[in-house]
Amino acid sequence: MEMSSPTNIERSTVAGLSCSAGLKRSMASILQKVSSYHLIVVFVLLAALLPGFAYAHGKVTIEEDTCVRRVGGNLVHFNAYQPQNEAKAQYCTEIPGEGETFLVVDLVDAALRNTAVAMRVVRGLSETAEDQTVAYWPPAIHPDGVVRGETALAKGLYTLIITPDGLSSSSYILRVQQVDYVHIARKAIGPLAILLLLALIGYEFSKTNRFRNWRVSGPA
Repeated sequence: MEMSSPTNIERSTVAGLSCSAGLKRSMASILQKVSSYHLIVVFVLLAALLPGFAYAHGKVTIEEDTCVRRVGGNLVHFNAYQPQNEAKAQYCTEIPGEGETFLVVDLVDAALRNTAVAMRVVRGLSETAEDQTVAYWPPAIHPDGVVRGETALAKGLYTLIITPDGLSSSSYILRVQQVDYVHIARKAIGPLAILLLLALIGYEFSKTNRFRNWRVSGPA
């Protein structure tokens, strides 16, 4: 029986499958040819510039929490609230709006709950500038483990100082309605590094003979 010759559709289908298989082989070849040195440079930059990137979408331990400080060797955790602006939002050192602000310090370690703790907010970055005091809460024992305060904060920089009796103090820098360019840059580094890696792979791909031949001949 005579075999019928392939139709145009069949030939196109075969050509398409061959092209698809060829592209898959090309991509596998590209990934093998990408310089390991370049990849190492990219990942080293990621590790150096994004020390907290791995934790951005997962759980962190309390020691890695940026809102935690050591006060006299004991851990405390700070949050700020502005329910008049956003009822459920909680902030740490970056406070987006002006106005009445609730300051809450959790005494994580039980030892501080039997120690009188004072809290002060000063305008600026100096812990010793008592003449710039915005609010002050004198030493008191907090058996529930929470130091609370409320004050009005205008736009600017402030220092929150936590001082337990007989122990060294610690502080938080509060940025009220300020643009933190360092924070913005850090958030942008991750996507930029991924784009850099993709561009590097694309560049290595463009140098291969398979890509040049494919570009000249065009898709089948």
